[in-house]
Amino acid sequence: MLEELRLRGLGVIEDATLELGPGFTAITGETGAGKTMLLTGLGLLLGGRADAAAVRRGHERADVDGRFRVDPSGRAARRAVEAGADLDGEALVVSRVVAAGDASGRSRSFLGGRPAPVSVLADLAEDLVAVHGQADQRGLLRPAVQRRVLDRYAGPDAAEALTAYHAVFAELAAVRAELAEVTTRRRERMQEADLLRLGLAEVGAVAPFAGEERELRQLVERLSHVDLLTRAASGAHDVLAGADDATALDALGLLGGARRALEEAHGRDPALDELAVRLSEATYLLADVAADLASYAAATEADPSGLERAQQRLADLGGLTRKYAPDIDGVIAWAAAATARLAELDGDDERVEQLSARHAGLLADVTAKGASLSALRTAAAQRLERAVAGELAALAMPQARLVVAVEQRPDERGIDIGGRRVAFGSHGVDEVELLLVAHPDAPPRPLHRGASGGELSRLMLAIEVVLAGDDPVPTFVFDEVDAGVGGAAAVEVGRRLAMLARSAQVLVVTHLPQVAAFADAHLVVARAENTTTVVRVDGEARLAELSRMLGGMADSDLGRGHAQELLAVAADSKAAAAR
Repeated sequence: MLEELRLRGLGVIEDATLELGPGFTAITGETGAGKTMLLTGLGLLLGGRADAAAVRRGHERADVDGRFRVDPSGRAARRAVEAGADLDGEALVVSRVVAAGDASGRSRSFLGGRPAPVSVLADLAEDLVAVHGQADQRGLLRPAVQRRVLDRYAGPDAAEALTAYHAVFAELAAVRAELAEVTTRRRERMQEADLLRLGLAEVGAVAPFAGEERELRQLVERLSHVDLLTRAASGAHDVLAGADDATALDALGLLGGARRALEEAHGRDPALDELAVRLSEATYLLADVAADLASYAAATEADPSGLERAQQRLADLGGLTRKYAPDIDGVIAWAAAATARLAELDGDDERVEQLSARHAGLLADVTAKGASLSALRTAAAQRLERAVAGELAALAMPQARLVVAVEQRPDERGIDIGGRRVAFGSHGVDEVELLLVAHPDAPPRPLHRGASGGELSRLMLAIEVVLAGDDPVPTFVFDEVDAGVGGAAAVEVGRRLAMLARSAQVLVVTHLPQVAAFADAHLVVARAENTTTVVRVDGEARLAELSRMLGGMADSDLGRGHAQELLAVAADSKAAAAR
């Protein structure tokens, strides 16, 4: 329940607070006094779009605060806590701040004293408040909205059936899309498979291995410079060990002379003995290097055919890297991926068979669930017709009736429902339309063509009252849905809203004194000196407001007498309903 609504700097409102209670609260006032701003503020709390133009001139921002009483274990409280809100017992405070001059309409929102996205407020609104206004009347003329109205009235069984249908339909759509992709692109996929086979055959013929390209380049470099390498190795060997016919001293000979010079002093000084050891080690090392150089020089021979084979192998590898990847490692990775993709493409026939079987199963499931949902809608349509008929009779339209048409559109490519091929979509197999029969001899006609303005208002109110009775939210707001209604019908409007208020909080913005007289609380929005106030009226003040609404003269004795009669009728009606 909405316990308090405070608005500051919003439109014509400087600072106004509405203290609200259970039951039926009527909100009245002169045209232009600011009643619309109350609903604008409530809309902001419910996640509506912010408009900087609504900020009152001279204010830097507009502030809207609402205090709701919620069930701590209920869905709304759980959602708020999940969003980070703090609950004060059963109280949940929702706030919205709109800055002036921000053309983008950006704003800040708070939930339980914590910043929260506006989307969270909109999500919570589904569990807190249901707003029924003239915009909803216009929306009710659209077929999609009419179908949702019927689904909502049909209750939890229909909601569960629709959810189950949605899930199967979505899976069917995905399978159908995949099946179409596999079958319609079969030629392209076959061409892709042929190209992959050619590529894999080419790679397989060369059979590269990781690192091969680097090894081949090193081999080509060595075989291309055999003479240079042999001369270098032989020259180095001659310097170390001396040529066979050399007369000059070589490095090993010099080292041998140095060792013999030190042997004469062996054992005389440890430091010199250490140097002799190091000199021996150097001699052995140079001897090994000299032997290796000799072996390298002897083994290095010209191999023209080996060089040619290595160069040809490099050319073969280069052909692969030009086509498939920058290097051989990349070519090997491409071959692995191509093998996996080819296996997928080669499995198209099996995949088509699997998808076709899955498609047939899902189509049967959609058919069954669509038929079940349609049956629930058809039954609910009959109940809705009877419920609205009772409301229309109470609203001085006893001969009018609402027809809720639930039909299927023929489609040879559709599914079989009751022996007929019908179209189906994400919403099911049904086309739902609300029609009005104005009198027994009139044919059913669409709502926007079958009723006058006053009749349409009463019809819409009857539908909204019936739907609101099945709505789980605790607070209902009606914004001048009684427009175009007057006289005895207006009294019945008030009576129906009072009945609804026995099980929920009902807030009604109205210009009709017959409706306001049935309210448990009466708030008057008044404008004075460029500002707007909201005052609760009782007793004489309420009589004066009802008198003003009746004839425009708050002090008229005749008007006050009529207002007293209205209040008496309302009191008697509510007392009788309570018994």
